[in-house]
Amino acid sequence: MNSSQSPSLGEAASGFLASLPPEKGEASQQAVYGFVRWYGWERPFAKLTAPEVAKYAEQLSLSQASYLNNLELIRAFLAYAKKQTWSKTNLATHLKPKKAKVRLPSSARHNSPSATSLTREGYAELKAELADLKSKRAQSIEEIRRAAADKDFRENAPLEAAREERGHLEGRIRELEEALKSATIMDETRKVTLKVSMGDSIVLRDQTSGDELRYTIVSPREVDPAKGKISSNSPIGKALIGRAQGDTVEIIAPVGKLSYQIEQIVR
Repeated sequence: MNSSQSPSLGEAASGFLASLPPEKGEASQQAVYGFVRWYGWERPFAKLTAPEVAKYAEQLSLSQASYLNNLELIRAFLAYAKKQTWSKTNLATHLKPKKAKVRLPSSARHNSPSATSLTREGYAELKAELADLKSKRAQSIEEIRRAAADKDFRENAPLEAAREERGHLEGRIRELEEALKSATIMDETRKVTLKVSMGDSIVLRDQTSGDELRYTIVSPREVDPAKGKISSNSPIGKALIGRAQGDTVEIIAPVGKLSYQIEQIVR
């Protein structure tokens, strides 16, 4: 593909992924193709506008880790496109995370916190993350101590950065502790039905391209685009919940209606 040409979004994505090392390309594929599918494979990259890119973050998962990771993967794709002169501006600068911090539901601040439904795997992952963060406490305190050794506090950027990092660390630890305290593990032995519910793995068929897609519906806390784990609160997740094998679901996107048939539900 000639860099002087204006490729379609699909061609641009394929070129970007091919330029990456195999492992990194595989990890980026889900996020990048999801972005492209949202606007249409055949749409000229040059027609993509800054306001459209800015709004894309709104429909991504609110799970903090995967949300930010998703944005970084798409930013890398957009920056690559600018370098190839497929776009006059670097659209990556317009893809910004929401300012609102991800936090527990307001009901969790009352006497009876709302339960968070998690798969057994998701519960184990949160416990592992909590243990890892707690192990980093001592290192965080030491970093603050070293930065504070510089007596000129007026322009002590390392100290401010260390304090800010400690604040994020403690905030995430409290969030995880509350989530685990009120979490309920979904019954994985429940009677199999034909209706899609959280925790199910779904095989979809794109009605336009014929491509096969595989997703696992998880809670917003467990989202991992690289592993095909999508939020039950995402546009696709909401469309799939409660639907049966063989059903066709439609999702409204900027490119128009995206139509998928549910080919298989795996539990």
